[in-house]
Amino acid sequence: MQFPFLYQMVPNEVYQQMGVMKLLQHFRWTWIGLLAVDDDRGDRFLQTVVPMLSQNGICYDFIVRLPKWNYVDELIELLIQQWQSYAMVIQRKANVFFVYGEPPSFQVVRTLLFLAPFLAWPPLGKVWVITSHWDFASLSVQKIWDIQTFHGSISLTVHSNQPLGFQRFIQIIRPAWAKGDGFIQDFWEQTFSCSLRMSKGLEEKKNKSCTGEEKLDSISGVLFEMKMTGHSYNVYNAVYAVAHALHAIYTYSSKHIRMIKGDRPAVQDVQPWQVHHFLRSITFNNSAGESVCFDENGELVVGFDVTNWVVFPNGSITRVKVGRLEPQAPPDKTLTINEDQIVWHQSFNQVLPLSVCNDYCYPGYSRKKKEGQKFCCYDCALCPEGMVSGHKDMDACVNCAEDQYHNKDQTQCIPKVLSYLSYKDELGIVLAILNISFSFITITILQTFMKHKDTPIVKANNWTLTYTLLISLLLCFLCSLLFIGKPGKVACFLRQIIFGMVFTVALSTILAKTITVVLAFMATKPGSKTRKWVGKGLTNSIVLSCTFIQTNICTIWLSIYPPFPDVDMHSLKWEIILECNEGSATMFYCVLSYLGFLAIVTFIVAFLARKLPDSFNEAKFITFSMLVFCSVWLSFVPTYLSTKGKYMVAVEIFSILSSSAGLLACIFFPKCYIIVLRPELNSRERIMQRKV
Repeated sequence: MQFPFLYQMVPNEVYQQMGVMKLLQHFRWTWIGLLAVDDDRGDRFLQTVVPMLSQNGICYDFIVRLPKWNYVDELIELLIQQWQSYAMVIQRKANVFFVYGEPPSFQVVRTLLFLAPFLAWPPLGKVWVITSHWDFASLSVQKIWDIQTFHGSISLTVHSNQPLGFQRFIQIIRPAWAKGDGFIQDFWEQTFSCSLRMSKGLEEKKNKSCTGEEKLDSISGVLFEMKMTGHSYNVYNAVYAVAHALHAIYTYSSKHIRMIKGDRPAVQDVQPWQVHHFLRSITFNNSAGESVCFDENGELVVGFDVTNWVVFPNGSITRVKVGRLEPQAPPDKTLTINEDQIVWHQSFNQVLPLSVCNDYCYPGYSRKKKEGQKFCCYDCALCPEGMVSGHKDMDACVNCAEDQYHNKDQTQCIPKVLSYLSYKDELGIVLAILNISFSFITITILQTFMKHKDTPIVKANNWTLTYTLLISLLLCFLCSLLFIGKPGKVACFLRQIIFGMVFTVALSTILAKTITVVLAFMATKPGSKTRKWVGKGLTNSIVLSCTFIQTNICTIWLSIYPPFPDVDMHSLKWEIILECNEGSATMFYCVLSYLGFLAIVTFIVAFLARKLPDSFNEAKFITFSMLVFCSVWLSFVPTYLSTKGKYMVAVEIFSILSSSAGLLACIFFPKCYIIVLRPELNSRERIMQRKV
């Protein structure tokens, strides 16, 4: 049936149901019980709400239909029918009931709760979420019944305010004012248990007389509220809306059609379509200071109050506005709630009630569906390695960003720390001090040899090769400084190349010294043709040719795939490694292999020459120095491959320092001992006679 001029003063039920969904989501109540009146309206309610719950991630634990009780003789039958429902509700996990009903249904629930202690039923401590249709007003016979079960209930009530003068009117109203109004007189008599129409006889003895001066503010809130309810407020606004529309009609008509009778315009007959024309565009502020208007559908533009019902021990009840539902507001501002003002049922000890199928999955865990059960019921699974969940009840764990790692509990991602061997690290400081110390020792030995260059022991060791070896060892120590500090483009490009080249010069120089010893011995034999090979030409050729080969290897390396600065985010869980990527690992190991080849050749030659006459023999020291060198670099490879980050760089620096120090100590310390501490042995005669 269509009503073209219908204006709806009560907000659409859909808005109220959507508001309840937001309320349940706000408090994370995902497992609730549904109670609906057992009639067509309750059927429509369930048909609408059940799908809406699923769409908003909420499940219902059970559905109970509330009967309407209209006659006393139905009470026993209702009690028998509802006993099973009451027992089921007590046993279920849901702590929140979403109730849709009307006053008759409320009376049935009140009766059941009143009789529960007499039937040994356990108390019902739950949160009742109720619609605006529910009314806590009680019958006069129920006014002494305990209503604590509903303490802490939350409802979405039609928005109300207190019109100007309403409170004063409630305080001073008297039954004598409403002569002929049977409602006020009946209400007065039932509320105060007295009689306004006294007649002599038996009735006079049974009932006390009403004085007419009783105060309404002394009545329990269960029977009468001193504040205007939402429905009454809408009736008040409806009357004033029609009044404003009629006023607009008369004002408009007086300007165009004036039917004068004396000094006043005649009253016109107003047709409904005329009221509709003005009513649909009416906008005014009522006496409470709020704007009243209708939308394009003829519905009053109004929201809902989120109301907390507080029941006091003496049975009085009051409602406290703790929030607001504005259906026309943006989605993120539709519902506003002040949780601090809410009073919960005593069974929750003023702690936010939980109403879930199972306990929350805490951070570090994610939800895992239980087979055969509703989606609100789930198990909690620990997040896999490398993943986190930072909130309760996350559907899935998430990976941390590449530059982050998870904490021990897998509840948050923590930024990784930049890691490289710097001069501020203790390890970097120690290696730098060792580097400078060995460099200083090398320079001191070089100065000692230059100062005593005319002495027999220096001349006997080919001063050109000696200076070349000392300078190359000095550069070996210094080149390790390129490995300390934040990797840069230039440092990464040069450090392995310089390392390979200076070590090649050092090893080729030692090889040249060893070959010189062998050839010098062979040249002393009568008629030997090797004498022509002994000299600077041979040693220079050996050094240059060996260095040339390494130079070609390095050139190919730099031209194909040179080293470059890189970032390694995956090798270490908690660090971002700033490193120099060698570019081509094959070419890097070719450089090392060539150094190893030179060291082995030098070791073999020196080992074979160790039994030559002592006056020419430096091969013993070279043999031992090559043994140290090879041992260091053979242990370097597995150690280097098994470490990560700055410790990998430290291993290479340590190998450079230890191998260089081994060469320096084995070859030059014995000579420095003679030059500095035993100068009497530094003579041609002693050198020819001594056992080196």
